[in-house]
Amino acid sequence: MTLPTPVLLTDRLRLRPFTENDAGPLFALHSNSYVMRYWDSPPWTEPARAKPFIATCRKMADEGTGARVAIDRASDGAFIGWCGLTGWNPVFRSASLGYVFDEAAWGHGYATEAAHALLRWAFDALDLNRVQAETDTRNVASARVLEKVGFVREGTLREDCVVNGEVSDSWVFGLIRREWQRCP
Repeated sequence: MTLPTPVLLTDRLRLRPFTENDAGPLFALHSNSYVMRYWDSPPWTEPARAKPFIATCRKMADEGTGARVAIDRASDGAFIGWCGLTGWNPVFRSASLGYVFDEAAWGHGYATEAAHALLRWAFDALDLNRVQAETDTRNVASARVLEKVGFVREGTLREDCVVNGEVSDSWVFGLIRREWQRCP
C-alpha cells in the first residue's frame, strides 16, 4: 500500500515531499553539530548522505510505512527543516513523530506549526489512534513543542543512546486520538 506524501499549507509554512534539490540544504542541516547534538546519530560529514535520506523518504511513501516532509517558509521559500511520521502501523493505528529544524528557525513556533499540521493530516488520513515521539532529556525545547501539540510525557528511557561516546536518556511522549481531538 502506498502512502502519498502530502503537501500541507499553514499560515507560514509549506510541508511537501522532498526533491533532489533538497540535498544541499538537507546536508547543511544534518551536518550542523549544534543542531544535531541531541540526535541519535552523529552529524553527517559527507554531502552524499542526503541522497539516500531522500530515497528513503520516497521508499517510505511507496511502501506505506510513513511520510516525511520538507518544510519551507512560505514568505521566502527557504528550506528550514523536516518533519515526519515513521513506522506507521495500520493494524495498531500508530506511528512515530520526528523533526529537525535549522538553528535559524528555532524560537519562531515553526516546529509546533509543522507538527500540528502533519498530525492533523495523519489523524484524519491514517486514522491513527496513537503517535509516539522521543526526545533527549536535555532537549527541553523539543519537549515543549511536543507538549504544545498535545503530547504527554509517559516515561524515560534510561541511557538509551550513545552518540559520539556520550550516553543520554530519552523521554517518551504519547498522543492518543481522544486527547488530540481536544487540542485546538
